[in-house]
Amino acid sequence: MSRASKVTLGLVTAVTTLIVVAVHNTQITEREAMHQGVVRDDERQRIKRERALDFEMSARLREEYEKVQPVSNSEDRPRPKT
Repeated sequence: MSRASKVTLGLVTAVTTLIVVAVHNTQITEREAMHQGVVRDDERQRIKRERALDFEMSARLREEYEKVQPVSNSEDRPRPKT
């Protein structure tokens, strides 16, 4: 095998190895980014559930308070003149 063919083979092997490593690292980075999307979605869903529970509790408390002390609607009250 001539010297030029050995150098060519070495360069091609090195370039191919670098390309494979680069693609592998890109896949790992993309997989981590996609997983972060799942983590963010889970966090959004958790916050949404907490807000819904807070809203339900607030509605129940309002009903209980209105049984004890009725509240008039804002439509019944006269509006201040500006």
